[in-house]
Amino acid sequence: MFAKPRILTQFILILVLGLSACASFGTSSTPTPELPTSTPEPPTATPPPSAAIVNGEYITIAEFQAELARFKAAQTALGSAVSDEDANRIVLEDLIAQVLLSQAAREENFNITEADLQSRIDALAAEVGGAEALSAWQSANGYDAASFRIALKRSSEAAWMRDKIIASVPLAMEQIHLRQILTYNEANAQTALARLNNGEDFDEVAAVYDPVTQGELGWVPQGYLLNAQADEAVFALQSGGVSGIIVTDAGFHIFKAVERAEHALSPDALLTMQELALKDWLADARASSDVVLAP
Repeated sequence: MFAKPRILTQFILILVLGLSACASFGTSSTPTPELPTSTPEPPTATPPPSAAIVNGEYITIAEFQAELARFKAAQTALGSAVSDEDANRIVLEDLIAQVLLSQAAREENFNITEADLQSRIDALAAEVGGAEALSAWQSANGYDAASFRIALKRSSEAAWMRDKIIASVPLAMEQIHLRQILTYNEANAQTALARLNNGEDFDEVAAVYDPVTQGELGWVPQGYLLNAQADEAVFALQSGGVSGIIVTDAGFHIFKAVERAEHALSPDALLTMQELALKDWLADARASSDVVLAP
């Protein structure tokens, strides 16, 4: 099908070091000495070698390399070949995304206490067969107890923020009940368009090219179609409107807006709109953040 479900982006096991910052502010009652002391300031800590810095939070080279190794191992297990350049880009972008999400969770006052974190670790240990089994898994995947604890905290923060973003997507929105005539060469598309222009019924022409569904695509929200040009053309239509020929990787399309109204999202459409909401949030967060990549 031209419109098909896309997998919701998930940041679950991209686990990196979490750094929390706190600040204290003096009040108007804080006395100010007339003569400042000459106590020297402590030396500034040397920043760790980093792959990126996100709003002052470091993604260290060590963290990046460890996650890169886990990503490559997972791809190998799946039988998927990914170039080193693509793997580096995917892992770094996902790490940056998780940092942005975890920072936002903390700004929303989502806090994981040490007791909460220990409960999660105990639950994981129970699932995998005990503390020794969890320790063995950590070692096999490049973690020690401390780094896994920190990583799990950040992952949990990011997952909470992700869930909050996707929960904001409404279950119903304006959609178009859509049908299409789909051909695989331009000549057939031009023939179909000429028949429509001569007054033939859209459904009858669509049935020539797809006798099973007669081009039925169901209700689609804006952003659901996999091609931006097609999406724009469809949502420029009013009820009963027919588009011109739209070329995509799938073929040559002529769309008809059967009706246009607020309608409940299908499960596939809901997943797609949640994914778009998450992508849009991340794009906005990235644009408004101070992200410095290593040269």
